[in-house]
Amino acid sequence: MELHWLGQATLTAYLVVLTLLCIYGVHRYFLVMTFYRVRGRNRVPAGQFDELPRITIQLPMYNEQYVAERIIEGACRVEYPRDRLEIQVLDDSTDNTREIAQRCVERMRVDGVNIVYLHREDRTGYKAGALEAGLKTATGEFVAIFDADFVPPPNILLETVHHFTDPKIGMVQCRWEHLNRGDSLLTEAQAILLDGHFMIEHTARNRTGRYMSFNGTAGVWRRAAIQDAGGWSHDTLTEDLDLSYRAQLRGWQFVFLPNITSPAELPPEMNAFKAQQHRWTKGGAQTCVKLLPTVMRSKSSLRVKVEAFFHLTSCMVYILMVLLSILVGPALIYKVVANQEMSTWEMAFDFVLFFIGTGSALAFYIVSQRQLLRSWTEIFRYIPALMAIGIGIAFNNAIAAIEGFFGKSGEFFRTPKFGDKTQTLGNWQSRLSGFSFKGAWKAWAELGMAAYLSVCLCSFFFFEHWVERVSAAIRFRCRGWLNSSVDHRLPC
Repeated sequence: MELHWLGQATLTAYLVVLTLLCIYGVHRYFLVMTFYRVRGRNRVPAGQFDELPRITIQLPMYNEQYVAERIIEGACRVEYPRDRLEIQVLDDSTDNTREIAQRCVERMRVDGVNIVYLHREDRTGYKAGALEAGLKTATGEFVAIFDADFVPPPNILLETVHHFTDPKIGMVQCRWEHLNRGDSLLTEAQAILLDGHFMIEHTARNRTGRYMSFNGTAGVWRRAAIQDAGGWSHDTLTEDLDLSYRAQLRGWQFVFLPNITSPAELPPEMNAFKAQQHRWTKGGAQTCVKLLPTVMRSKSSLRVKVEAFFHLTSCMVYILMVLLSILVGPALIYKVVANQEMSTWEMAFDFVLFFIGTGSALAFYIVSQRQLLRSWTEIFRYIPALMAIGIGIAFNNAIAAIEGFFGKSGEFFRTPKFGDKTQTLGNWQSRLSGFSFKGAWKAWAELGMAAYLSVCLCSFFFFEHWVERVSAAIRFRCRGWLNSSVDHRLPC
């Protein structure tokens, strides 16, 4: 009796978790359908500036010795009137990045570029603190931000600035492209993950008036919008998402331009990727705790609130994925051991949940790749790696989400940048020598999860004729469904 009760409780918990995951899956389908409905709505400037406004480009960096010179030179190549442009190198570095950046700044200044080097000994607030400190001396009415691993295209300011002729526009976000997309399966999968976020999520949200986020880089802010929203805050690890919601709650509108891109370097090494994902997920959970209640109490429309709920709670998906991985084996084993009967409608319900949970992710990323004109062959070549990495990162991100919901702010661990010469593993290893990754226990836990799921799978082979019994149940149910004979029962 106790085992029966435990089995029923496990099966119920499994179905609850699967149902919750499917709710987020339905939301993904909604985003895909919304994208198809609005993808033709291109954002055009309300007018043209008669005289271009002053813009400050901010380049925040911390120990970026391999990419510091590249981003500084790239920012100096941006096409904009020199008397209207200021560039700030906001360097919190403690290594030889300081000397590299200072030399490059001096060289650019000799060439006539209005560029300044600002160094902080105290790294209070991390990136948010550096941006806030730079604003105190910035001369621009608008502020463009580029992280150290980005290479801004020369036309990016001229393509974005005129959108600010509408006084309600507070921020313009450009799409990320990828410098090292084709280096490995890992970088290809990351590129597809980011493409889905930008092409589907940003387009669907922005074109329908829902809240979207600034992605921390490759965007231009109206300085007044930053100040009106309360300035940069460092009580979360995603200062960009935090400021985005505060600004939109104040009534500022955002613009997303998918056709204007800025390429960046993807982490080519798994630990670097996991560190980046951990920070993004933990910061998202912190922002959820901080701002979701405010959004729900605001005067925003119901559709804005619903989308904000799914956006800010999306990190919950990783926790649900881990729970599902823990529960799926015992739940299925209980069905076999208990010889539990399933009606046609119960089997149909299981199938629908499975289709929604897996199909929504596939549709989300496939549509984004087709929109970027990638061939079906290219897409399906990387789908297995995409799904494996997406599921494999779940434990790492689930821990991050729990820390974000219940822990302290934590330290801002930057994503290592490797620069251009990253074609061999040896180069990665040599350039990783200055970095330390915390949380090695998570790798062992992930191996434990893999072993646990393998044991659950192998255990089915100890049940006599379980494959034949399940197959017969499915075949019988399919025939019964077609014949509308829904009153039959067959053990499954």
